[in-house]
Amino acid sequence: MKGVISNFRMGRTTQTCNHMIVHVDGAVNKEQAAALVNKSVVYKTPAGKEIKGKVAAPHGRNGAVRVIFETGMPGQALSKQVSVE
Repeated sequence: MKGVISNFRMGRTTQTCNHMIVHVDGAVNKEQAAALVNKSVVYKTPAGKEIKGKVAAPHGRNGAVRVIFETGMPGQALSKQVSVE
């Protein structure tokens, strides 16, 4: 299953660098997004490295999820594809 990174998890004045908001193909509501909790997510960098993460929770009502990655994510990852397994 594929997904697209939309943004960092952000507060009013802070940005959490290893938490990302991901829109997953096929998840169009909160219930479908909640079914993806604890799935693994892999982002492949242009250099070929893999950054792994895990779906933590649904985000909003339109099928987005919050993913916690093992390291901080680069800004170039925004609007790039990830694989959800």
